Amino acid sequence: MTGASVRMPEPDAQLARKLFDELDRHTRDGAGITRASYGDGEQFAHNLIEKTARDIGLEVSTDVAGNLYVTLRGRKEGAGTFLIASHLDSVPQGGNFDGAAGVLAGMAILSSWKRTGFAPEFDVATMAIRAEESTWFPYSYIGSKGALGLLSEEALEVRRADTGRTLAEHIDALGFSAASVRDRVAHWKPNDVKGYVELHIEQGPVLDGSDIPVALVTGIRGSFRYRDARVIGEYGHSGAVPRTYRHDAVVAAADFVMQLDAKWRQLEQEGRDLTVTVGKFFTNPEQHAFSKIAGEVGLCIDVRSHEKATLALVKSFTDDLARVIADRYGVCFELGVLTGSEPAIMDPGLIDIFDRAATRLKIPHMRMASGAGHDAAVFAGAGIPSAMIFVRNQNGSHNPDEAMRIEDFDLAVRLIAQGISDLTC
Repeated sequence: MTGASVRMPEPDAQLARKLFDELDRHTRDGAGITRASYGDGEQFAHNLIEKTARDIGLEVSTDVAGNLYVTLRGRKEGAGTFLIASHLDSVPQGGNFDGAAGVLAGMAILSSWKRTGFAPEFDVATMAIRAEESTWFPYSYIGSKGALGLLSEEALEVRRADTGRTLAEHIDALGFSAASVRDRVAHWKPNDVKGYVELHIEQGPVLDGSDIPVALVTGIRGSFRYRDARVIGEYGHSGAVPRTYRHDAVVAAADFVMQLDAKWRQLEQEGRDLTVTVGKFFTNPEQHAFSKIAGEVGLCIDVRSHEKATLALVKSFTDDLARVIADRYGVCFELGVLTGSEPAIMDPGLIDIFDRAATRLKIPHMRMASGAGHDAAVFAGAGIPSAMIFVRNQNGSHNPDEAMRIEDFDLAVRLIAQGISDLTC
């Protein structure tokens, strides 16, 4: 891909502000935002985008998995489609910007271009992706994989955390086709997609700490996860069982976690890219007590890296460590179902185009990798030129206190609009 400066109209910033307000008003759940995947909140968001698009006069369509497309036709038929994409679901009690900002960026651009009659040679579509947040269904990238015909049959049998109903049931309940998803019906062939860009709030403190409003993402970490691991020991009386007779699940689990952390520290010192997180660690509330040796601990393990070799190394270490700790303390490890995702590298040519556009627009920017997973990884993995733009965000993400400044969002949207308009076929 090459870039050449093209004059383009300003994105419709007021529309984006209006849509942010509507999403906040209708999907606020106490202190935060809840838009469950294939649930009422996500569906409200999709309905809002669809109605807004039809009012503007843009084309609207969906695929078999329920992903929504808002399309502006280009000047040249058959030149492919450039996707501006993100998701509209949220974690429980999350923030209003995570995911939705990318969809609203696309709407702001297409609204302006439709109103002014501006269009590049190729089609441009805003894609609202389903079920990116694996909090609801413990499976990564449901919507984007569904769009590309890559969703496994096993994924359709995964149950939503709150309803207990399968993904297939939720897809069919909204009028889409789980059978077609099972048959790997693809909405997109990689050769039909000219490129993909996803705007997202940064989910860490780097941009805010550097006082830089936007970043060009170079790559996305892959992962492996044991979401529902258990350490099974033996309950006993806290005063009556000596150490040598104990099968203490808490002590075993704690030793396991601390050795994982020590391995992370070692590999980090060797220069490897890695994060290791145990986000849940709990005894069974139906059986634990002040005067009991714990016989069961539940925990989850989330390991991420840009490097496939590092993921493989830590996966092997984790499995071996579980066996060693089990023998040492006389307990049993049940690591459970393994899930994960592949690392993804963003397209260097596309990154360069957005880099030149940012420079031309005098937008301060930097390059950085993403520690969190995003749908862009699936499109990049399918061979589609993909890019991500991070927007500075205060207070992290996946919480009600997300604080993206709207002026930073406006800069990122202008950057995307300029980059796409600069593309040549």
